Amino acid sequence: MLTIFLVVIVTCRIAYLSQHKKKIHFYEEFIKLLFIIYILILYGLLTNTEINHNGGMNLVPFTEIFRYDIGSKLFLVNVFGNILIFLPFGYFISYFIKAKKIWPIMFVSIISSFTVEFVQLQIGRSFDIDDILLNLIGAICGYLLYIGLTAIKRHLPSFLQKDFIYNLLCILIIGIIVLIILSRFGIGF
Repeated sequence: MLTIFLVVIVTCRIAYLSQHKKKIHFYEEFIKLLFIIYILILYGLLTNTEINHNGGMNLVPFTEIFRYDIGSKLFLVNVFGNILIFLPFGYFISYFIKAKKIWPIMFVSIISSFTVEFVQLQIGRSFDIDDILLNLIGAICGYLLYIGLTAIKRHLPSFLQKDFIYNLLCILIIGIIVLIILSRFGIGF
């Protein structure tokens, strides 16, 4: 599915840019494509696992978070997994809307996470307010990462300030942070 979708999107985008005689900026197209890939992977992760056919709802904050022993692998996977899965979301959304304040990021993240939880309820999984809270924390971390990396950009040597190189560095840094956190807490895929 991912391959078909990406081929269609890339082909349509190239056709659009050439039809309208727009200049192709590789770094802009690359980050848009990465966002699409991320959303597709997020969709796959959030809709294709743990189907319990019973559904259910948790509307009491912190119930599921503290269902597991603090520090246990299940606790770490639940808490940090939900935070990490939305960290790139917060970064990408901040990048695309050029966020200067946190409120738009929080709004988009809450609506998106609520939608994910609602869809999960419809397909036999559960709706969990804790997941929305943890996803929001992840998106806020992504926003803070965006703000921090944007502030650092001004202090980089001029050749690293070019958008293409800077965007690749940002993506690399996000990937490294996620991998370090995952390995630090013994969370694997």
